[in-house]
Amino acid sequence: MKTVDRIRAEIVKLYRTDPNIHIDVSMNRPRVRISNQEARIKSVYPHIFNIETQGKCYSVQYTDILTKSVRIIELEEHNV
Repeated sequence: MKTVDRIRAEIVKLYRTDPNIHIDVSMNRPRVRISNQEARIKSVYPHIFNIETQGKCYSVQYTDILTKSVRIIELEEHNV
C-alpha cells in the first residue's frame, strides 16, 4: 500500500534526479484538466510540491497522488 511518506520520498527523488515528468491531472477545484503533459517539478515542501506545465504553476498535495486525483506517469512506471 502506498503511503504519503513513500510518495513524498519518490517525488523528492524525481526532483533531485530529473524534475521533468509527465502528469495526468483531474481536479475539480480550479477545473484543471491536464492529460499526459510534460511538467517540471519546481519545488518540494513537506505537504505539497509545485509543478509547472504549459507556462502555469500548480501546487499538488501528496495525498492527491494517493487518491489518484493526480497521476505521475514516472511514478507508476516504478510501481510507487
